[in-house]
Amino acid sequence: MAKDKDGKGRDGKDKDGKGRDKDGRGRLDRRLIDRALDAARESVDSIDNEGTLSERMARAARSSDLLSMVWSLPPAQRLVFHPGVRVDDVDSGATPGFEGGREDGERFIDISSSEIARYQRLLYANGVRGVRRRLLIVLQGMDASGKGGIVRHVFRQGDPMGIHYHGFGKPSEEELRHDFLWRVERELPQPGWIAVFDRSHYEDIVMPHVYGTYPEEVWRARYDVVNRFERELAADGCAILKIFLVLGRDEQKRHFLGRLEDPTKFWKFDAGDLDARERWDDYMAAWQEVFEKTSTPTAPWYLVPADNRWYSRAVVSELLRTTLKTMNLTWPPLACDPEEARRRLAAD
Repeated sequence: MAKDKDGKGRDGKDKDGKGRDKDGRGRLDRRLIDRALDAARESVDSIDNEGTLSERMARAARSSDLLSMVWSLPPAQRLVFHPGVRVDDVDSGATPGFEGGREDGERFIDISSSEIARYQRLLYANGVRGVRRRLLIVLQGMDASGKGGIVRHVFRQGDPMGIHYHGFGKPSEEELRHDFLWRVERELPQPGWIAVFDRSHYEDIVMPHVYGTYPEEVWRARYDVVNRFERELAADGCAILKIFLVLGRDEQKRHFLGRLEDPTKFWKFDAGDLDARERWDDYMAAWQEVFEKTSTPTAPWYLVPADNRWYSRAVVSELLRTTLKTMNLTWPPLACDPEEARRRLAAD
């Protein structure tokens, strides 16, 4: 396998010169992944060939199951936050649960994104018919952790009609005149829609925690407010995916330097990002408390290693697809008499 300048294979993993990864994983793992992805692609391509609607829906579910077989342990189990997990201990360069490399991950994302698009259309159709199911994705992470790239890659085959993206920055003067959830509630997904938050209401806990912009009793009280807010959302049919992209300091530095050297990326760089970097430990402590206080059965947090962008995108793709699949939606029935509609069309 060819190596990049840093001595790593093109799949992003260190090699021992004998075709094996240094952690003991070898080519056999990739052959298994290839077979699983081949089967998933074949299944995806056959979904709409023929058969009843229920048969096609069953094939779609089977395709999703085949994709999930690529993972040695599902991200929903491996990466979910639970008591005792420390964000400082997460290996940001690891790829837990995925035995393949970058090429395998990219192929997985491509196939998975087609299935996400299918389930997204199904969700939207149900929303049009009054079903209140919808999905909120919360993406958090330090600067340069890849939040924007996840949206572009995971939804590469999605329909813009039905996807709402919103990035939360520093509150405006108008927003500061309202409760901290006011600006969040305005951006929530409508029935049938998927909303993606690049940063979120959690900034209104973390930022005052780190910088002391509000008294402690004010921002600490927001934990209970957020938990209640998310419980009510879930009870009203909104699934919630909360994802924290765990980026390493060295990897962030590499991305920052890249932005300073590439004129097409100057717009991404803000000197304020360096201020946050200088308080890295404070941010990690604040986020640790957020996970401990707000990771609930209704809306758990997932801590996703993000140094390998292909891996974090694959994880989010898996979490998103399986979340949509488990909604168990079906295509809405025709809302009129088909024979009457045909007669009117024939007479036109």
